[in-house]
Amino acid sequence: VQLQASGGGLVQPGESLRLSCEASGFNFGYTAIGWFRQAPGKERERVSCISSTDGPTYYADSVKGRFTVSRDNPKNTAYLQMNNLKPEDTAIYYCARVWTSCTPSDNYWSQGTQVTVSS
Repeated sequence: VQLQASGGGLVQPGESLRLSCEASGFNFGYTAIGWFRQAPGKERERVSCISSTDGPTYYADSVKGRFTVSRDNPKNTAYLQMNNLKPEDTAIYYCARVWTSCTPSDNYWSQGTQVTVSS
């Protein structure tokens, strides 16, 4: 099982980034995927999840209306489109396999991708 997150970077407030989570070693099309983040000195936070069928999704209140989760099953990849980024979105972002409850289903996590929002 491998999950590889990418797409982070340094942007100014109001700008956008798209994170990618490329998966291998398991049946991606049958697996819900979640995005999480951890800021310095803070606990890991659940950001967004998407079901296996590109159906029901979850968004943390802090990102609703700004972030959009999606997936491309043939490409074994999930995405997190982040618009109107704010300094408080600064964190290391991870993707993981999740249950439909949007909680991690195991200990397989991607490496982190750093998102820094600063003017």
